Amino acid sequence: MKLGISSYSYWHFRDPKVSIETVIDKTARLGVEGVDILHRQMDSEDNGYLQKLKRHAFTNGVDLICLSIHQDFVDPDPAVRDKHIEHTKKCIDLAYRMGIPCIRLNSGRWGTVKSFDKLMELRGKEPLLPGHTLDDGFKWCIDSIEKCLPKAAECGVMLALENHWGLTRSPEGLLRIVNAIDSPWLGLLMDTGNFLEDPYTKLEKIAPKADFVQAKTYYGGGEWYTLDLDYERVARILRSVNYTGYVSLEFEGKAQADVGVAKSIDLFRRVFG
Repeated sequence: MKLGISSYSYWHFRDPKVSIETVIDKTARLGVEGVDILHRQMDSEDNGYLQKLKRHAFTNGVDLICLSIHQDFVDPDPAVRDKHIEHTKKCIDLAYRMGIPCIRLNSGRWGTVKSFDKLMELRGKEPLLPGHTLDDGFKWCIDSIEKCLPKAAECGVMLALENHWGLTRSPEGLLRIVNAIDSPWLGLLMDTGNFLEDPYTKLEKIAPKADFVQAKTYYGGGEWYTLDLDYERVARILRSVNYTGYVSLEFEGKAQADVGVAKSIDLFRRVFG
């Protein structure tokens, strides 16, 4: 398995923003192979900026391995879903122009809990939209992903659906979507920190289909919650299914980022190396 660092590890959506170039520099100094770019952390979508990032990574011996985007397909309004489909297609093109082979995809959520902080207090659980069913949500999501796949195939960029909040909060929800779509361009992203109850059993259910892994650590206590994850056990789960891809660090602790990231990479080298 190879290691990567998500740019999110250095920027938890609070000012000042840490540039992607800075993350690439820090990743290179740590001797880590890849950078996983958080789309919202980018300074621009202009082609000159994209090519500058690609060159900066190359000259520092770092691969750009994933573009983690935010979109939401769980909405009863087709016009809203179309907006998120177009956003996803645009991000596929951004990844293509940076030479990134994969984007992180979300299913979306019901939006009945407006505050993300409140959603985290509720451990990711929220009620359905009144007048709609769980089946409605899955249909909206599956149909939307299918509309993105021709662009993914054209660009050679995989869509890696993450066990995030909303429909993919459970292994069953994530696998329901992935198994409903027959395309080599739809994959699965396993996030070690998004199953808040009985994580290992749930990770075991999705690991056989994993194409990319994001692994959370919480030094200094988590921004929203703290999981005491046994990464030796996580590594055994991945090895048992012959996973040989990237493990990308998402440091989500309150410790100083350079300290938390360095500790995390030391741990990951021991268990995943």
